[in-house]
Amino acid sequence: MTESLPRTAGQPVADDPGLPRVTPLVKSLESDLVAFRRDLHQHPELSYEEHRTTQRILELLTDHGLSPVKLQDTGAYVDIGEGPLVLGLRADIDALPLPERTGLDYASATEGVAHACGHDVHTTVMAGTAIAIHRLVTGQAGQIDSAYDDVPLTGRVRVIFQPAEERLPGGSLSVIRQGVLEGLPRILAAHCEPRFDVGTIGTRIGAITSASDTVKITLTGRGGHTSRPHLTEDMVYALSQIAVNVPAVLNRRIDVRSAVSVVWGQITAGAAPNAIPSTGYLAGTLRCLDAEAWQSAGELLDEVVQQVAAPYGVKVSLEHVRGVPPVVNTEAETDLIEDSARAELGSRAIQLTPQSMGGEDFAWMTQQVPGSMLRLGTRTPGGPVYDLHMGDFAPDERAIGVGMRIFTAAALRAMAGVQ
Repeated sequence: MTESLPRTAGQPVADDPGLPRVTPLVKSLESDLVAFRRDLHQHPELSYEEHRTTQRILELLTDHGLSPVKLQDTGAYVDIGEGPLVLGLRADIDALPLPERTGLDYASATEGVAHACGHDVHTTVMAGTAIAIHRLVTGQAGQIDSAYDDVPLTGRVRVIFQPAEERLPGGSLSVIRQGVLEGLPRILAAHCEPRFDVGTIGTRIGAITSASDTVKITLTGRGGHTSRPHLTEDMVYALSQIAVNVPAVLNRRIDVRSAVSVVWGQITAGAAPNAIPSTGYLAGTLRCLDAEAWQSAGELLDEVVQQVAAPYGVKVSLEHVRGVPPVVNTEAETDLIEDSARAELGSRAIQLTPQSMGGEDFAWMTQQVPGSMLRLGTRTPGGPVYDLHMGDFAPDERAIGVGMRIFTAAALRAMAGVQ
């Protein structure tokens, strides 16, 4: 259930400089970009394998007069404008290892791989935004460009096409190591939201996504017959106690407002009803909406697991794989998104998005640079509600133009020195 964002609804655009609207320019580009998105969708590539995707991005931007830079292996970035950097925009470009079941004419042609999280939409929105900004700053936008004659646009906008968001701890760390964020004062991103109608967006100040870690626990001990459990180290019982009590103990040791959540997805032990096994396995995720609590929970996890398992005499091996921290949206960058959306779409387009317990590696970037991620509505009004990471996910392609309008307007506001 979503609600209007009372903090912004009905308010005028803050410090509105009277910038002309970018909608006509976006509409002139939209059909070509939809075709580009369909091409990406039909040829999805997994994390760090996005070679064709990277080449298509480079070709599209170069064909429109831009000078993109290829990153190591896969991914790219492009600067538009001159002078100091004023804004970064980020898209993720990889797909998921699952079969597509949409039945679309342009469905994935790669068996077992699909753009089921909307990264093809993210990539297209940001590529289109780069082209639109370039046309405006170079005087190639026709009538809308002449409307900007008296608006000084200075500085550079950097659009980043990041690989491997779907592989923890995420390809954004590679982008950061390559120095792409150096000099960026702020950064924005989008994620498809199939629960919101196309033409609307969701925003939130503070944590919008969760930290996400993988937890794997292996138990070993003396097995035996179920008629003599006192002569064994009862593996199944020990596993069940860990599964039930570790989340409960962590919830009492960590501030409940941080929403620490341990949920198990796999538990394996034994093969016969009358035999206590000598090994057992438990795996799940640890999630948290607060970065400090995430750190504390990780430090406590081994201690709690060992304490819960101790009465049963089993040997415990814990593998705690750190994933990503939460994405924490800063106020000024969220304001930039909301003001841009209200200017182009109207205040009713903005909704307060619920927090997600999913992980998102844009978080590494927002730890380096103030930033904000919006939720981009992709549901056809009255149509089905799809879920992310499912083979039938089919976003309404009109979301591409919506995203372009918001991010182009945000870039122009930054270049005009308004926000």
